[in-house]
Amino acid sequence: MIIKGTVHKLGDDINTDDIIAAKYLVSTDAKELGKHCMESVNFDFVSRVKEGDIIVAGKNFGCGSSREHAPLAIKGCGIRAVLARSFAAIFFRNAINIGLPFLASDDIDKIADGDQLEIDLSSGVIRNLTRKQTYKTQAFPPFLQTLVQKGGLMNYIKQKK
Repeated sequence: MIIKGTVHKLGDDINTDDIIAAKYLVSTDAKELGKHCMESVNFDFVSRVKEGDIIVAGKNFGCGSSREHAPLAIKGCGIRAVLARSFAAIFFRNAINIGLPFLASDDIDKIADGDQLEIDLSSGVIRNLTRKQTYKTQAFPPFLQTLVQKGGLMNYIKQKK
């Protein structure tokens, strides 16, 4: 499974309130939440995102309160993967549940805002097409790739019935 898109670079400790402010939690519609994704971090974030783009962030991405709204907002605005130095544990389950791929890498400092990346989830190979560099991370497990392809855990369960 290959994901290819433009990088939107963020810093360390991006918390769930940064991803989607509490005032928008009245909705669970991904597209509606996506309209407000990262607005407290970068007000024009959503207007710059194109379908299939990639967030690259620092350490402790997704920290804060446990809310599925955060990965829903990310996915709803068009982001297809998150690459970060590290993730908060609470972000893992919620991202898995909605089918948002996330990968940890120590090479994020080599990636700049606007770079074009190609991520092979099956092999864990990240190609920076802009800088002509290749980085390696852990492959995204096959079952999690299936969840991504099916649109998340609930869609996977519905399709298994």
